Amino acid sequence: MAVRGPAGSGPSSHELVDEAVAAAGGRQAPTLVAAGPAVEGEEEDDSRGRGLLRWDGFSAWLHCVCVVGFDLELGQAVEVIYPQHSKLTDKEKTNICYLSFPDSNSGCLGDTQFCFRFRRSSGRRVSLHCLLDQFDKDLPVYLKKDPAYFYGYVYFRQVRDKTLKRGYFQKSLVLISKLPYIHFFHTVLKQIAPEYFEKNEPYLEAACNDVDRWPAPVPGKTLHLPIMGVVMKVRIPTCHDKPGPTQITQLTQQANTHISVILPTVHEVDLFRCFCPVFLHSQMLWELVLLGEPLVVMAPSPSESSETVLALVNCISPLKYFSDFRPYFTIHDSEFKEYTTRTQAPPSVILGVTNPFFAKTLQHWPHIIRIGDLKPAGKIPKQVKVKKLKNLKTLDSKPGVYTSYKPYLNRDEEIIKQLQKGVQQKRPSEAQSVILRRYFLELTQSFIIPLERYVASLMPLQKTISPWKSPPQLRQFLPEEFMKTLEKTGPQLTSRIKGDWIGLYRHFLKSPNFDGWFKTRRKEMTQKLEALHLEALCEEDLLLWIQKHTEVETVDLVLKLKNKLLQAGREHLPVKPDTMEKLRTHIDAIILALPEDLQSILLKTGMT
Repeated sequence: MAVRGPAGSGPSSHELVDEAVAAAGGRQAPTLVAAGPAVEGEEEDDSRGRGLLRWDGFSAWLHCVCVVGFDLELGQAVEVIYPQHSKLTDKEKTNICYLSFPDSNSGCLGDTQFCFRFRRSSGRRVSLHCLLDQFDKDLPVYLKKDPAYFYGYVYFRQVRDKTLKRGYFQKSLVLISKLPYIHFFHTVLKQIAPEYFEKNEPYLEAACNDVDRWPAPVPGKTLHLPIMGVVMKVRIPTCHDKPGPTQITQLTQQANTHISVILPTVHEVDLFRCFCPVFLHSQMLWELVLLGEPLVVMAPSPSESSETVLALVNCISPLKYFSDFRPYFTIHDSEFKEYTTRTQAPPSVILGVTNPFFAKTLQHWPHIIRIGDLKPAGKIPKQVKVKKLKNLKTLDSKPGVYTSYKPYLNRDEEIIKQLQKGVQQKRPSEAQSVILRRYFLELTQSFIIPLERYVASLMPLQKTISPWKSPPQLRQFLPEEFMKTLEKTGPQLTSRIKGDWIGLYRHFLKSPNFDGWFKTRRKEMTQKLEALHLEALCEEDLLLWIQKHTEVETVDLVLKLKNKLLQAGREHLPVKPDTMEKLRTHIDAIILALPEDLQSILLKTGMT
């Protein structure tokens, strides 16, 4: 493996945080303007004239674009990194090289698309797309960026070419991003990759210039994104959306001659296509993912492995899968030794693999899904069986779910009949996916509602919040206390499925997914307490208070109020806008009531 291509020229400089955030909605057009129809509308207007630096718009969507080729002497090599100033460490480049090509045994002729995920090197400098994380707070938890990982979206082409020594043309166009928008970036690659392979670097530069002109990826906003003569219409979900189909479908009733591609989702995969070979066991797989169990997907190609891993992670939505997952994992991955060691128990991770070597290396893992080629819509493969792990000897073993796991819940025969009926009636895969996604959603919600109800009871009563004391603490989560609530308010209220729900909860409370979920909820509730404390302060007559206290105590109050104001902005506390304004007014009024020498000092310290 080798790395070659233009050397980086250093990152672009950035404005102060507040300027970057203010300008996040748009920027002036870059000097190199690619072809593509102008789109009228609020997004276009919003994305002009606020003055972000060149490539800052690109950075809100992508870290960089790589071209990975095969060199007879060097092996897989990064030939191009664009924009040229993009920073990747040698370790990151090595991972990209190996993950951008299918294993040789996959035999992927023609064009193949897949996705991978890898760890970012530590110690990176903060750049604009980190500052744009203000948008992250409005995203559903499962779409929030993980700063420790990059996604790689690959369009790989392998075709016979007698003019080359190797006899084949082999090249991948790879989009590197922190955003988990799988369907969106695969659609972008479908638009640009085929032409790139014909026209090379000038075409890639023009496409990147188009991306740099895109409006920022604001959740909840309908965005028109032109790229190389095609306009994509997308809407990124928000945490306030109701579960179910995206709202973009309702927004496209009126025909728009500019729009070439309308994406109903930015992140979802074809759930039924992925679960089709194993849908008899889909509920058991849901349990394994929910509990964060170590899971391997052995597939014939990176497309199948990555789609299936992503479908598994997606099946517990709206819960976030908090452990690591690798849609496509190779023996060259920098975490290969860490994840395949036999000196300790397998980690909580989902791996998608294609190399036969893994059948031997990972045979000590407790749960392995072996799948064959995924069939197109309308065809259903023979349903695989649950088999003992000892029967899995090689990757050539028959498809199946190899595990000794005993599900906690009884199998829901109704959903199986519904999906089987759909296959018999040749129901489209998209419609089958909607049914399966709704089933998983209802199952996850039935499971999580009792936990949400109990955690809400840990919140102190509002009457205990005093403006003159620190905000009260949340009560401790007590597993046994929670278990007692299940008798009257458990999942039986919303789910028809019978089984050992108590056992499933006990197992879940020890899992990484519970740990991640509870930390997120605890942070949200703590921020809510801080916001209520701020509101309580604003309702007080602070001018009356300072009349009864010394100048030292008054100055101390001003400094504390200013800190509260900064904290509210920094942590995006759920405070009403008029509360912030009231607090600023209070601070100004208190300062004006102090002697002039103190006024000038306090007006200089921090912002009011």
